[in-house]
Amino acid sequence: MAKYLAQIIVMGAQVVGRAFARALRQEFAASQAAAEARGGAGRQSAAASSFTGMTLQEAQQILNISTLTPEEIQKNYEHLFKVNDKAVGGSFYLQSKVVRAKERLDEELSIQQQHESKPPDQQQQT
Repeated sequence: MAKYLAQIIVMGAQVVGRAFARALRQEFAASQAAAEARGGAGRQSAAASSFTGMTLQEAQQILNISTLTPEEIQKNYEHLFKVNDKAVGGSFYLQSKVVRAKERLDEELSIQQQHESKPPDQQQQT
């Protein structure tokens, strides 16, 4: 009886492990495809996401930004930073999320500016 139970557990773990590995491979392939579609800027953006611990989409959601314009980012940042100030009953945690989101979006803007300022023949080499 114990032998069969152990076999069932092992087989179940193998099935779950294979499914997890397959999902991981698919996610990795999708991530690489998105990075290739964006060219060199995609790799830099992925590195920025890794460094800040926040994806571009998360940062846009936190600051409620639809387009990456410095004016909109700054306006929403200032508003959310003030609203979440601890002195007015806000949360330091939320305030720090707002700061990190702005840092991530600023990094993305600088990546885009670097990518746009390169001549076309250099853009394809990155």
